[in-house]
Amino acid sequence: MSAHREVDEAKIRQQIEKIVEGICAKDLEGLRRLYATDVVSFDVEPPLQHVGIAAKLKNWTKVFTLFEDVHYEFRDLTLTVGDDVAFGHGFGRLSGTLKNGAATSGMWVRATFCFRKTDDHWLIAHDQVSVPFDIASGKGVADLVP
Repeated sequence: MSAHREVDEAKIRQQIEKIVEGICAKDLEGLRRLYATDVVSFDVEPPLQHVGIAAKLKNWTKVFTLFEDVHYEFRDLTLTVGDDVAFGHGFGRLSGTLKNGAATSGMWVRATFCFRKTDDHWLIAHDQVSVPFDIASGKGVADLVP
C-alpha cells in the first residue's frame, strides 16, 4: 500500500472512531461533520432510504431520545480505499440504558460505509445498516454475534 493510501485509510478509520465518539456523547453536531450533506442512508428504520443530512440526523435524534446513556461499538472494520472514494464494512452495536431505566445489550448489525473525498476530507456519502432475516418466517434475526 502506498504512503498516500495509508494516510487516507488512517483518516477514514479516524472518521469511524468519531462516529463511535459522537454517538456515545449524543453529539449531533459532531456527527453532522462526518456526513456529506447529500448522504443517502439505508438505515434499519423505515422508510427504505433516508436522503440528506437532516434525515440522517433525525434518525440519530430518535436514538438519543430513547437512550439515557448510549454506548456504540464497532468491530471488524475492513476498508478499501481509492483516490477519492472508499468503502468499509463491519459490525456495530448500540447498547446502554433506556430512558425508562431498562438496560439493553442491543444487537449486532451489519454496517457498510461509503466515503467520498472532498477537499482532503473523507465524508460518508452512503451508509447501510441491516440485520439478517430468516426467509421462512420473514423475521429479522437479532441474536447473532460476530
